[in-house]
Amino acid sequence: MNKKLPLLLIAFLCINLTDAQTYIQNVNIVDVVHQKIIPAQTVMISNSIITSIKPGKKMKIPQGANIINGEGKFLLPGMTDSHVHFFQSGGLYTRPDALDLRKQVPYDKEIAWTQSHMEEMLLRYLKSGITTVIDPGATYHFLSLRDSFKNKKNLPTVYMSGPLITTYEPEVFKNLGKNEPFKLVSTVEDAKKLVQEQLPYHPDCIKIWYIVFGEGKNKEEQAKKLEPVIKAAIDEAHKNNLKVAVHATERFTAQIAVQNGANFLVHDIEDEVVSDDFVKLLKSRNVIVSPTLTVMDNYYSTFGQHKNYTTYELENSNPKTIGSIDDLKHLSHSDDSVMIRRLKAQVTSPKVIDHVNTTNEIRRINLKKLMDGGVTIAAGTDAGNIGTQHATSLIEELKAMKASGLTNWQVLQSATINPTKIFNTENSLGSITEGKTADLVLLRSNPVENLDHLTEIDMVFKNGRAIPADSILKTTAEMLVQQQVNGYNARNIDAFLEPYGEDVELYTFPDTLLSKGKETMRKTYTNMFSTLTDLHCEIKERIINGNFVIDKEIVSGLDRPGKMEATAIYEIKNDKISKVYFLP
Repeated sequence: MNKKLPLLLIAFLCINLTDAQTYIQNVNIVDVVHQKIIPAQTVMISNSIITSIKPGKKMKIPQGANIINGEGKFLLPGMTDSHVHFFQSGGLYTRPDALDLRKQVPYDKEIAWTQSHMEEMLLRYLKSGITTVIDPGATYHFLSLRDSFKNKKNLPTVYMSGPLITTYEPEVFKNLGKNEPFKLVSTVEDAKKLVQEQLPYHPDCIKIWYIVFGEGKNKEEQAKKLEPVIKAAIDEAHKNNLKVAVHATERFTAQIAVQNGANFLVHDIEDEVVSDDFVKLLKSRNVIVSPTLTVMDNYYSTFGQHKNYTTYELENSNPKTIGSIDDLKHLSHSDDSVMIRRLKAQVTSPKVIDHVNTTNEIRRINLKKLMDGGVTIAAGTDAGNIGTQHATSLIEELKAMKASGLTNWQVLQSATINPTKIFNTENSLGSITEGKTADLVLLRSNPVENLDHLTEIDMVFKNGRAIPADSILKTTAEMLVQQQVNGYNARNIDAFLEPYGEDVELYTFPDTLLSKGKETMRKTYTNMFSTLTDLHCEIKERIINGNFVIDKEIVSGLDRPGKMEATAIYEIKNDKISKVYFLP
């Protein structure tokens, strides 16, 4: 017998074990369970699991191991957005039931775009430190897409329901086959059948859209009449070991849903300040609430044409969807102009503003009451709705939760450990604990001091694999050009300049140099943005040819009457805009 063979085998196994191990050395652990920062720890990851956590000096690191320097950095559990919708893009054309612009962009084109960009959106979530997303309200097509991504270990984990079982279905969403996001229910038998219809697609949960119309007592009576239908859907889901998420923004619809077994309320109550008994009911039933504080404001500010995105959002959202939000400015001169002007006047009227302020205040009060009463709160954005961008919207949602009276620790728990309770994964995710999956975020600054530090991401770990944040998403030439258009329209100098190289050159075509260097541009455009408050660039036509993008533009709001038409040629080099040629 060859005695060398076992020794070679042991050596081979040791080499492979070392190759599979990663050590994050001397890092500050954000312990969301015990609400404390644990300094100078070394975290060992073997394959996809956190296998050891020790003070830095007590961890023996083998030669050849992959070592990541965590000194001065903060290690956070991967975050979860507990409420997103992939069938919606976040852009202006994504909900024709709320704003019907199908003359401008046919809805089938919007559907095709959302489907072809799901993987890109998932990468944007990962780049934002979000390692898990929950989509309570999708389509059969998106359930199939979810399955196609399951073996891609560098993408966030996706939990998804099928179409929303709804007591009201907007006409625009009917007869769309596997692209239909809503399924109308009116009888107990319908409810059972609609749950059964989803089973072959293996949804992770069932979602009910509990919508009632009317005023006051009549509205409550309508909700009560629908109770047997709601109960039947919940019972059928539970019979098939599926949890149930319910959209219920009125106290009485939420109460009916919870009393009949709902597990997850995906909005806060907005029609009244809830009672202590209601809070106790939710706590006693272990109901989880995702308050979604910002989504409605995003509708109102978009329709009122005063939506202001942060620099972070402008630089990290999908450029096409976030750019479309400004389209209302030039669509005001289209065939839909009367509707658009009427909508703007309506949402900016004192009556609507008062209503918005009142419901926002009720949501904030209710969130604090629920948190103080021991109800589990899971952060969610309702991303995909008009104005609420995928991935980047979570930061503003977390800050709105803080403004409701939650501490930074409570907010961080709502985005990390709390969402794991929705699908009972708290033993494998949500905290930095030995034995849990290494879904982690390495931050350059302390998120407990300032929630904005959640955007300062150095590296993301998904299933134990360390991925530098700036390598997660490949930036295309078109993305760069559209990003600077968005910054221009927002008059945000930092977002506008971010896609440009430091030595960028601007020319009048073909070779007359206008300026050189990003700092020269900064001086010129800072002055322009501060004085021209109605500045707006509309792209009429775009040609993409390799690393060149050619835009035919119409610019309004200049210091001259009317509009200016021009053509700009952008040359991309090393993932930045290196030259721009202007054709008059």
